[in-house]
Amino acid sequence: MAYERLSPQDCSFLYMEQPTVPMHVGSVAVIEDPGLDLEEICEHIDRRLALVPRFRRKLMWVPYHQGRPVWVDDAHFDVRYHVRHAGLPHPAGERELLTTAARILSTHLDRKRPLWEIWVLDLPDNRKALLQKTHHSLIDGISGVDVATVLLDLTPDAPPTEKSAWEPVPAPTKTDLLRQTLLERAAEPAEILRTFRAATRRPRQALQNAIETGRSIVAFGRSGLAAAPHTSLNVPIGAFRRFEVVRSDLDAVKAVKRRYGCTVNDVVLAIVTAGLRAILTSRGDDVTDLHMRTLVPMSVRPDSERMTLGNKVSGMFAHLPVGEPDPRERLRLIHEELTELKNSNDVVGADAIMRAADFAPPTLLSLAGRAMAGTSTINLTVTNVPGPQFPLYFRGARMLEAFPYVPLVDKTDVGVAVLSYDGQLNFGITGDWDAVPDLGIMAEGIEKALAELE
Repeated sequence: MAYERLSPQDCSFLYMEQPTVPMHVGSVAVIEDPGLDLEEICEHIDRRLALVPRFRRKLMWVPYHQGRPVWVDDAHFDVRYHVRHAGLPHPAGERELLTTAARILSTHLDRKRPLWEIWVLDLPDNRKALLQKTHHSLIDGISGVDVATVLLDLTPDAPPTEKSAWEPVPAPTKTDLLRQTLLERAAEPAEILRTFRAATRRPRQALQNAIETGRSIVAFGRSGLAAAPHTSLNVPIGAFRRFEVVRSDLDAVKAVKRRYGCTVNDVVLAIVTAGLRAILTSRGDDVTDLHMRTLVPMSVRPDSERMTLGNKVSGMFAHLPVGEPDPRERLRLIHEELTELKNSNDVVGADAIMRAADFAPPTLLSLAGRAMAGTSTINLTVTNVPGPQFPLYFRGARMLEAFPYVPLVDKTDVGVAVLSYDGQLNFGITGDWDAVPDLGIMAEGIEKALAELE
């Protein structure tokens, strides 16, 4: 087919993007450097793109906004545009790496080309950093990890991928795309009718499903529209970012999990809460009884859709007890709330809303996306992505560690992404450049919090 239409959820990340809100996700991975040059890295990535063809596709917009945009092959695709080299200032250590990474992650991707970049940065001690940024409309966290495993190998001596010829499929003309889009939209009422007829064959079950889904949507809507408490970490953001990292041992986190009878995600949220408490108290904020409203994304991607792109994400709204001074009590409160949320209908409601959006007019989706970017319903986002617990290799070079990046929106001046990999549990902490010059205090608070629980 000449094109692939974006889902409503994929579109929402396009519409949320603003001049100060680039909506890409990313990561900074450190690998061994066996002497690879940029040409070899480009060749390796180019050979693997046959496994993720959407990475050779760009956006095409439907005339007059009559439908959701589509992905079409980029007839002028050149991997060398997307894979770039940048030097680090002396002494090219971790501080210089994080500062340079933050600057690169602050810039928007070019919407006239496939929406991804990989930057190669030279480090001392025979290492390189690979900084990846991909628009959120292209992947979510789970599919991002899947894409990484396409570029990486399970063994250092994996045979090179055969180079396959690629011929771009010509994009439809604007007239053809508009005509096909209008035909698809005309078929939507018929699809709704078919769904209704199928449901009426089992009326009792259909009624029960409808009641449960309706309750779920109402519950999720109520929780999603509640206002977040104001803190000094919730002021309008600017265009530039800071990036900090924290390393932790996954076995240590699992030991805490077993000791307190909770989950790894509970422990993650508890130590993030401690980091928030550290930075807010250092600023003189009154944290008494403060519960920061936090979006915790959850993948709803079934196993049958692993290695597919696009977004399959729902989420929960958790309230982090920043005002609680005792670390064990913080963990207990978080565990109780997340257990209750998982047993509620909120996640189901979010999924139902996104499925209903399949039939929403594109203009309405656009307005909804922009409204989401301008809301004050959350204080921050904390996302935890499970990665492979074994070493991966990039053309024979072992990946030593990786730190994920999550975008900021409107008045959320900090965001936290967590990735587990090969026995590590690593935190990537994003902050607004002007609003959070003290982001390092939050990173130190997260580091100390795990030691407290241990």
